[in-house]
Amino acid sequence: MADAAIRVQGARKVYSMLGKPKREAVSDVSITVEPGTIHGLLGPNGAGKTTTLKMLLGLVRPSAGTFEVLGADSTHPSGRRSLGFLPEQPYFPVHLTARQAMRFYGSLAGVDAQGVREQTPKLLARVGLADAERTELSKFSRGMLQRLGIAQALLGDPVVVILDEPASGLDPVGQRDVRSLMLDLRAAGVTVLLSSHQLSEVEAVCDRVTILNRGVVAAEGDINVLLNVDGQSSVRASGMMSLPPRIAELAENVAVPGGVWVFSIPTQATRRVVDTIDEAGGTIIAVAPKRESLEDYFAALLASSDGEAPS
Repeated sequence: MADAAIRVQGARKVYSMLGKPKREAVSDVSITVEPGTIHGLLGPNGAGKTTTLKMLLGLVRPSAGTFEVLGADSTHPSGRRSLGFLPEQPYFPVHLTARQAMRFYGSLAGVDAQGVREQTPKLLARVGLADAERTELSKFSRGMLQRLGIAQALLGDPVVVILDEPASGLDPVGQRDVRSLMLDLRAAGVTVLLSSHQLSEVEAVCDRVTILNRGVVAAEGDINVLLNVDGQSSVRASGMMSLPPRIAELAENVAVPGGVWVFSIPTQATRRVVDTIDEAGGTIIAVAPKRESLEDYFAALLASSDGEAPS
């Protein structure tokens, strides 16, 4: 087993067009995705995410860099045998039924006919299309086509799955289903590389993230480590009519949802705050490192990398 499910090292892509200046879409990107994890790939439009994925998948010839899936060169077809892929905007022959489309894409992926017949009803049911197996794709909604795209990405039981905007076009129920599916895949040992603009989706399921901006890696790491606020702890407590003065002078971002006091404090003051709550007859519900939202972290990081002061 390779030490990395996906490894991109020194990726670079320069587009040359006759009579026009060269355009560097990706300058220097390196990504390591550990086996059995969900790894998020983030970045604003034009950051180089899709180009990097296309180089990894052999769809775009790289100007430089190495690209591996399970230790094999993924720019060659033989290196992508264990890989499933959902493109950002999947297109299907609309005259086919869902079952026929699965047969077609199964044959492209090298899945034998018997395997496709066995897997098709299970996969369509898994993505909520159990009753649409014989329906022509011309009658599918945008969300149904997206679900079909996810089903075809799972044909052949791939060990590594790349999902580019998998929740695009889905309603809230569909988005929840996609999150559950990714967690199920991880539980089964499948590695997922998720590219998404929906930061709440990434924050909910990803173990690690890589954030691109202007063709380079702006940040990478364990999502919990990235989002933890240094020197700050978050406290949840109940059983108090008001915050004791010794806590009020330290507390920030105070809220009282449903009678539960929620606030942040300097980590070094945790013992003092806990003792004060006990003395006031309150109950500590939880004390944990303060964590900012991925949306706030993302916005501040991009502002900083663009030369502006983070808010």
